[in-house]
Amino acid sequence: MQPMFQLDPQAQAVLDRARAQGAKPLSSMPPVAARAAYRAGRLPTQPVPPVEVVCRELTVPGAAGLIPVREYRPSACAPAEILPALVFFHGGGWVVGDRDTHDVLCRIWCLQVRCAVFSVDYRLAPEHRFPAAFEDACAAAQWLAQQAPKLSIDAGRMAVGGDSAGANLAAAVALALRDAPQPRLAAQMLAYPVTDVCGGTASYRECAEGYVLSEADMHYFRAHYLADTEEYVDWRASPLRAASLADLPATLVLAAGFDPLRDEGRLYADSLSAAGNAVQYVCFERQMHGFLGMGGVIEEANTAVRLCGDWLRTYLR
Repeated sequence: MQPMFQLDPQAQAVLDRARAQGAKPLSSMPPVAARAAYRAGRLPTQPVPPVEVVCRELTVPGAAGLIPVREYRPSACAPAEILPALVFFHGGGWVVGDRDTHDVLCRIWCLQVRCAVFSVDYRLAPEHRFPAAFEDACAAAQWLAQQAPKLSIDAGRMAVGGDSAGANLAAAVALALRDAPQPRLAAQMLAYPVTDVCGGTASYRECAEGYVLSEADMHYFRAHYLADTEEYVDWRASPLRAASLADLPATLVLAAGFDPLRDEGRLYADSLSAAGNAVQYVCFERQMHGFLGMGGVIEEANTAVRLCGDWLRTYLR
């Protein structure tokens, strides 16, 4: 069974070009090679990076050592100006991706929202299995809030966000911080999130292969990140399975129609709404997983990025 919509022709062109160039699925490679391929594959599809941004490399203390974080601030802002903040976690199945692969998105949102963005380079699997990435993500968010005065940010106007596995981490961090004294998050932005690593939804079957992220890729990422099936139902890996989803910050869930993760994004949005949270759900039906970073070749990606920025600005102003 196939999705009922037609894939955006610009997205189809991306797939056709990758096939013509002999691109191999990440799940066919060892992690180190997959990281290099993921990085190389993102570069040609991204828009021109904005330059009106000041970047700084930070390190944040974590349970297993220092966590690299890249800070972005609009260059037009005075250094001491207190800004809202987005703590961002990159996608890549907990195995690939880094600050550089998502640098352009962070720059765009920094300028559009007029906020500080902190891109967290959490530990990757399989060298560091679950819950290492989650622990780093939580530690970074909490430390940044604690250091808000020194960083010239407002801890009361802080959001977490991410795409794919990064959105999984953002959702898990929001759950963890809900029961912590500080910080009280203002929002969470979840782009095509992994919310249940068990999979098995209709979109897994409909989009099993042929659309950037395949079912085989998800199994590959899961096997590298999680040691056994008991961890699949841990809410830190599968936020949808948390005992309660009540009292969470305002949430945007963005999905893509040609994506194995489509249905679990919708299920998470529905479950958040049922628990009484403020939630907006937007599905770009003709797009595929990972399209947000393809604004150089897919115009609808730029529409989606602007939508995310507009939504963030509403909740961080």
